[in-house]
Amino acid sequence: MTHTQKPLDFLWFIPTSGDGTYIGSDTLSRPADPGYFREIATAADRLGYSGVLIPTGVACEESFVLAANLAAHTEKLKFLVAIRPGTASPAYYARLAATLDRVSNGRLLLNIVVGGNPQELAGDGIFLPHDERYAHADEFFRVFNELIETGSADLDGQYIKAIGARLGFPPVQTPRPPLYFGGSSDAAIQFSAGFVDKYLTWGEPPEQVAEKIATVRRAAAAKGRDVGFGIRLHFIVRETDEEAWEAADRLISRLSDETIAAAQESFARTSDSVGQTRMIALHNGRRDKLEVSPNLWAGIGLVRSGAGTALVGSPKTVAARLREYQALGIDTVVASGYPHLEEAYRVSELLFPEIGLGGPRNQIRSSFGDRPLFGGGGHGGNLRVVSGS
Repeated sequence: MTHTQKPLDFLWFIPTSGDGTYIGSDTLSRPADPGYFREIATAADRLGYSGVLIPTGVACEESFVLAANLAAHTEKLKFLVAIRPGTASPAYYARLAATLDRVSNGRLLLNIVVGGNPQELAGDGIFLPHDERYAHADEFFRVFNELIETGSADLDGQYIKAIGARLGFPPVQTPRPPLYFGGSSDAAIQFSAGFVDKYLTWGEPPEQVAEKIATVRRAAAAKGRDVGFGIRLHFIVRETDEEAWEAADRLISRLSDETIAAAQESFARTSDSVGQTRMIALHNGRRDKLEVSPNLWAGIGLVRSGAGTALVGSPKTVAARLREYQALGIDTVVASGYPHLEEAYRVSELLFPEIGLGGPRNQIRSSFGDRPLFGGGGHGGNLRVVSGS
């Protein structure tokens, strides 16, 4: 890390649709379970992650409700939860957001989700075409922001009508919880320029991320605004590069060609997301060209929708790749790994020291000063470092 780069803001992921050891297999899989989510959240809180992303969608637990539960079991962890314009009114979402920010003592982050699967959106009562959804979202957040920042709002818009909307209690954060957003289409970028605090990109090669950042910056500057930038990535970090690549191969070792074909066909048929199209283009469903940029591996995207790339390597290697993204303007990472509980430990223990992040919070002393060596957990306790001859 250079003297000009601040440590990254590093978030983890709560896998609310389920977790597992092998992508595309039911071997050693873990179902969606609230107790398991609490294990991941409390681990992330202790290990030094600043927050967690809670995903949204029909296959996921509801993010606001789950965040409220996890907030009661954590101390400093922030919760990046989804607002989906059209599934409820801006006034209702303002009440949800203000209350969750208050009960968590200011630990709420908001993730704007406009796009996705048109079939799923139709099930939620949203029938607008792709670009028009962003026009609707523009009106939605004009009301939402005014309401949560001032306590009142009015708008007689094309899509949103709020007459005398009021909010009884303000959020803890001033003027409101930060707004995060990811979208790669022209309409999405224009929307982001007017409203969001943090623009998130999926893990594309650095040259593509640089182009996207430049586009968003120009759009925001045209509206007199500054936008921060983050990246959504998976991580496969091991003590050596060789071990990391072996772990990547093992992650998809039970994935069949038929499963890949079915997943890719489903993405093409059901999604109108430009970002999803860009993810698919990195690998086109092929196993033989998965390293799409140095240490950027697209194997997860063979079957996972949304973020489909991982940084693979030793701590020094992955830290070097992250510094390349930092040099482009990335200051936030939303990370994950399979399984999420174990990989939260690996990333914290191996990678955090290389990127200038502290280790676990509130560690209790384990000795009176002698450096302890783990002795296997026997009754005699740990060993002490012995000076070698």
